Amino acid sequence: MPLRDTLARVDADLAAGRIPVARQRLRGLVSSYPNDLTLRRRLAEVYRLHGEPAEAGRWMYLEQDRDAAETSAFEARYRTAPQRMRALAWRGPESLAQTAFAEEQLAAVRMACSEAVGHPVDWDTTPSAWKEEGSGSSFAGFLAGAGCLVALLAFLAIWVNGLVALFD
Repeated sequence: MPLRDTLARVDADLAAGRIPVARQRLRGLVSSYPNDLTLRRRLAEVYRLHGEPAEAGRWMYLEQDRDAAETSAFEARYRTAPQRMRALAWRGPESLAQTAFAEEQLAAVRMACSEAVGHPVDWDTTPSAWKEEGSGSSFAGFLAGAGCLVALLAFLAIWVNGLVALFD
């Protein structure tokens, strides 16, 4: 569906009070046109209507007139540079940004992400979430491994018990 038609449907959805539907349509448009700051602004407005400041801050992050509280909420939800880089969902070089401010923001996030992961990254090869180590990730991994070990030992105990009962 062409961009103009989808935006007309978004307007109709908003007029009818179907905010989640309008949000979903805009998310699809931003996915298709990730470098269009106007679409990002519209999506932020819909998240603002829905009462989600972190998501509004996410989609207004590249705008100079962004709300400081929303930006803080976004940065609190996406604490690390790799998380922010993935959340911004930009594609291509920063030079595709329509404003100098957006270009600077994108460059800053990319450079911080490169420092965090220890090698250069670009917007088309953002690091995946599983590679990033958080403060609780090693403990969660330990618990998952311990749970698998307990399940395996229980299975073996039942199997050995059945085998013994079979030859008894």
